[in-house]
Amino acid sequence: MRYGYWLPVFGGWLRNVHDEGMDASWEYSSRLARRSEELGYALTLVAELYLNDIKGIDAPCLDAWSTAAALAAVTERLELMVAVRPTFHQPAILAKQAANIDRISNGRLSLNVVSSWWRDEARRYGVHFDEHDDRYARTEDWLSVLDGAWRTPRFSHDGRYYRTEETVLEPKPVSSATRVRPTIYAGGESETAKSLITRRCDAYVMHGDPPDRIAPKIADMRRRREEASAAASEKEPGPPLAPLSFGMAAYSIVRDTESEARDELKRVTSVVPGSPGYGNYLEFIRNSKLDQQLSLEDYSVSNRGLRAGLVGTPEQVADRIRAFEEVGVDLLLLQCSPQLEEMERFAAQVMPLAM
Repeated sequence: MRYGYWLPVFGGWLRNVHDEGMDASWEYSSRLARRSEELGYALTLVAELYLNDIKGIDAPCLDAWSTAAALAAVTERLELMVAVRPTFHQPAILAKQAANIDRISNGRLSLNVVSSWWRDEARRYGVHFDEHDDRYARTEDWLSVLDGAWRTPRFSHDGRYYRTEETVLEPKPVSSATRVRPTIYAGGESETAKSLITRRCDAYVMHGDPPDRIAPKIADMRRRREEASAAASEKEPGPPLAPLSFGMAAYSIVRDTESEARDELKRVTSVVPGSPGYGNYLEFIRNSKLDQQLSLEDYSVSNRGLRAGLVGTPEQVADRIRAFEEVGVDLLLLQCSPQLEEMERFAAQVMPLAM
């Protein structure tokens, strides 16, 4: 199992706690990233939103791409998975920026492609907001330009949303025997999303759920990947698509006793209508196609992280992690509060037990 974590670019994860002791600042983020390498974490996910989804739109939040570029220069081993929303970025220009950050980090950049959901944010930043399936159609066209610019000396594309002529992108991302370009992660529970991911991406990132719900999702995506690989080979002979890898969001609460863990769980799930993030929760529900109903308690820490069940004593949490590993999860993307202190606890008490 690889362990990653969400960089707290929003100043925390709890919609009912104003100050979680991890402000949305470069000072905190850089300290956390450097310490996480020492603790054995493999990856950080840098979310991209221009408004603060957690603490309310008037609260500060960090820009994903400039933060990632700075982190590339002050870390040595940490994979930097940066979220990117095609609606907000011209693909050839983003390909150039990403290649440069990848070079700065010596090949540690990856992308989490997100097809957007927040209409109000788009309005406030003057960006067109596509409906659900149109967003994924745009994403596919966008990925064609990104991949082509990274791989081809001079790349031209005439698609539904994007057109380029003889794009020259040098230097290209770091390549090796095991890596042609940065890894492309993506998530989504609609049929449109899963079809795109199995054809165009390298890894599938899931919301938190128990192992018995995650297992069939992984089996389904593996089957889809095999079918997509066979279809691609029929069109153009070549090597098969590499198997997908699988990550999952999870909120962790580790305490010495189960009772203490349950007390903390109660504290972090008391979101009520009127909390700063409540309106954003309603918009997320309206503009996403989820495979199950989302409760307000689920949303209190985002991405259904509590459904993963990483709540309890170190031994209980380690057992749960092994259950996820058995069904095919190979990356856990952790949220916790306060992030640094809880990651220290998780590294010391859980990681050795889960090996």
